[in-house]
Amino acid sequence: MNKFAYTTGQTTPYYLRKIKQITLPFIFAGLFSTPLASLAEEIPPTTIRLAHVVNEKDTYHIAAERFQKLVSEHTNGAVTIEIYPNASLGDERTLLEGMQIGTVDMGVITNGPVANFVDEFSVFELPFLFPTSEAAYSVLDGEIGQEILDKLQGANLKGLAYAERGFRNITNSRNEVNVPADLDGLTLRVIQNEVYVDTFRELGANAVPMAWTEALTALQQGTIDGQENPVNAIHAFSLAETQNYLTMTRHIYAPAIFIMSLPAWNGLQEELQQIVLEAAQEASSYAREQNATMETMQLAELREAGMQINDSPNIEAFQAAVAPVYEQYGKQFGDYLPRIQEALK
Repeated sequence: MNKFAYTTGQTTPYYLRKIKQITLPFIFAGLFSTPLASLAEEIPPTTIRLAHVVNEKDTYHIAAERFQKLVSEHTNGAVTIEIYPNASLGDERTLLEGMQIGTVDMGVITNGPVANFVDEFSVFELPFLFPTSEAAYSVLDGEIGQEILDKLQGANLKGLAYAERGFRNITNSRNEVNVPADLDGLTLRVIQNEVYVDTFRELGANAVPMAWTEALTALQQGTIDGQENPVNAIHAFSLAETQNYLTMTRHIYAPAIFIMSLPAWNGLQEELQQIVLEAAQEASSYAREQNATMETMQLAELREAGMQINDSPNIEAFQAAVAPVYEQYGKQFGDYLPRIQEALK
C-alpha cells in the first residue's frame, strides 16, 4: 500500500490533511473553465487510487483514463490518479467494501453490485425498463438519478457520476436463443444481485450469481454455459473464444458508477471536490459516447471471430416472461419505479 492510501483507523491521510491546510487562489467557475493555476506549487504530489475489475480494452478503463487526464490537467499535475484494472485490488464487492473503510480511494463499479449496498439502485435494472440509451440518460442525469446517487452517502460512499456498462445481452456455448424457452437447461452467470437472479430464473435459465473474475474461469472450463453482458464487455474479454451464440436481447440497461470513499471525499478541499466531481461527469459522458461509437465495430469483429449473432429475438416473449419480476420488486423501491415510468412517457 502506498503512503497515500487509506488504512483502517486513519480516516484522513497525510496528503488530505495537507490539502485542508491550504487556501487556494481559485474560484470555480464552471466545468474546468479555470485551471488551478498555482495548485502544483502549493500541494505536495498527491495520489488517488482508482480501481475497476475489467481489462484495458473495456470502456471502464477508457473512462478511468479520461478521468485521470482531466484531473491531472486541471490540477496542473498536483493530483495523480493511479488506475488499477483487472480486479487487481479485488472484485467489485471487495472494492466497495474497501471504499467504505478507506482502503480503496475510488472505483468505476457496475450498478448491480452497488445495489447490494443501496437497494434503490436495483430499480434501474428492472428488465426492459429503458427502451433506449437516451431514455436511460434522461433519468440517470435528472432528479431521480441524483437522488439515488446521493443515497450512497448512507453507506459511507460518495456517488460522483453515472458512466455506462450498457444494454446487456445473452451469450452461450450451446444453442441459438430466440425465445425464453431456448434458455431452458442453460446455466448462465449473472451479476450478484437478486433482480438479475430472479429475472433469469423467470426466463427459465439456471441463473448462477458470481463475480466476473470467477465467471471468466468458469466459461473457459465449461462449468457454465453462458453469461449476459453488454457488447463492449463481450468484445473486450474475447468471449467469442468460448461462446458460440450472442442474442441481442438488450434486456437490462446497466449503468456504471464513479464512486469514491466518503472519507476520501470529505478530506478533499471544496475546490478539489468540484474538480473530481466534474471530471467524473465528463469522463462518464465520454464513456457513453465511446460505447455508442464502438458497438458496430465490435459486433463485426465478434462475427468475424465466429460468433453467431441473433439481432432480432422475440423481445415481446421475453418481456412477457419477466412480468413477475415487476410484481415482486416494484414496491420495494418506494415511488421510484412509478416516477421513472412517468418520466419515460
